[in-house]
Amino acid sequence: MDCSVTPLRHGGLSLVQTTDFFYPLVDDPYIMGKIACANVLSDLYALGVTECDNMLMILAISQKMSEKERDTVVPLLMRGFKDCAYDAGTQITGGQSVVNPWLTIGGVATSVCQPNEFIVPDNAVVGDVLVLTKPLGTQVAVNAYQWLDQPERWNRIKLVVGEDDVRKAYHRAMDSMARLNRTAARLMHKYNAHGATDVTGFGLLGHAQNLARVQKNEVSFVIHNLPIIAKMAAVAKACGNMFQLLQGHSPETSGGLLICLPREQAAAYCKDIEKQENYQAWIIGIVEKGNRTARIIDKPRVIEVPSKDKDGELW
Repeated sequence: MDCSVTPLRHGGLSLVQTTDFFYPLVDDPYIMGKIACANVLSDLYALGVTECDNMLMILAISQKMSEKERDTVVPLLMRGFKDCAYDAGTQITGGQSVVNPWLTIGGVATSVCQPNEFIVPDNAVVGDVLVLTKPLGTQVAVNAYQWLDQPERWNRIKLVVGEDDVRKAYHRAMDSMARLNRTAARLMHKYNAHGATDVTGFGLLGHAQNLARVQKNEVSFVIHNLPIIAKMAAVAKACGNMFQLLQGHSPETSGGLLICLPREQAAAYCKDIEKQENYQAWIIGIVEKGNRTARIIDKPRVIEVPSKDKDGELW
């Protein structure tokens, strides 16, 4: 599961807890703080837990930074993390910071829950559909942006994408990664979700396989559609096997929730999320009878997100 769930001594309550930390992947420290916090909270949201009671922050400051770099970057990282926690209706009450060779940021999220507040992710049934609440391609977008300054890398992809497209994809990725999955988690209860996971470091297929493996029923997941940040599928293809985006192996950071929903509820779930958040969610696959595996079909349909550019707007 995405969190540890521990029954407490006090009747009927469980401690739901998760920890996560990682290295910076964008060049804006404030946004990086928000992404780190959203990433920690995603594991709670994957269990349908919408209320986080407490957060701790984990921060490792690089000794390779100059004093000026440290005094500029670290407060921005911390403020981004704190602001995102505030948006989630929780607060940071402690944590730990150390100095070491690498800059890392993350934390611990804790919630004390009654049984009806979390959804154990093992109840998928044949006929369910799979819904994804954020587009894929964050890793590709971040890398392509870094390659703008690396001519030998840029030469590999400039035939399929322009500089403006890369910058836009990068900002779309940052916006997506910093966004909380809280509304997605709340709606899991309303639309009777049978289980979920968040899509992060193992890529879409890796997380789908993990979710399939724990199901009580003999089911398998089949993915037909891949919603991908606009132009990033073409960039991934131009790089050969490097990202494996269309194969479902490209890591995502602070990605969406992958949710098993009853077929008759899924479209309404997607519509509700769009109404509340102004962001899309997609039906990407089905649950069929099988042996607890997951796969992507040979030629999945790539959905460009957004489907068309609007001047001056990200999505």
